[in-house]
Amino acid sequence: MIQKNSVLIVSPGPKAGAMLTELLPPASFAPICTVPSAGEARRLLVDRRFDITVINAPLPDDFGPQLAIEISEKQGCGVLLLVKAEIQEAVSLKVEDYGILTLPKPAGRQMVFQSIKLLAATRQKIRALEEKTSTLESKMEEIRLINRAKLLLIEHLKMSEPEAHRYIEKRAMDGCVKRRIIAENIIKTYDR
Repeated sequence: MIQKNSVLIVSPGPKAGAMLTELLPPASFAPICTVPSAGEARRLLVDRRFDITVINAPLPDDFGPQLAIEISEKQGCGVLLLVKAEIQEAVSLKVEDYGILTLPKPAGRQMVFQSIKLLAATRQKIRALEEKTSTLESKMEEIRLINRAKLLLIEHLKMSEPEAHRYIEKRAMDGCVKRRIIAENIIKTYDR
């Protein structure tokens, strides 16, 4: 199932913020928060996370690229930076290593929308990889616990490794619980 992407729009003028909000269909992008300055964006980001951030530079209290870099590094979200056409290439060179997309202003609605969709697709892929990584880390932790429990059984009950393995497997099946729980109980019992 595709998740909705939360969006932060940092734009000094209400007109540009409204235009950006109108571009994003609520079925795919929600919630959408709009703030007028870098300071307000930083305050908001202390308590919240967003999947995508769009920065319409320059801001009244920040040029924009530094905020984009901070958000990209700390939040791990997709960042689109809109800058004046004459400086777009220079700004792009400064921020592209952080995974930040830049578009020259004025940018067409279709170009902005396609860039945001690209960020959304990338964010979805990253989300899937994060879930896979979390699952693998959990499995590795379970294997470590089981191996530690086996070593304790070998040490304290003089079992062989296959016997310790079978013991944990059988106790898990008989009790209808995960091997991890059996291993944790063995560790609690023998690891003092």
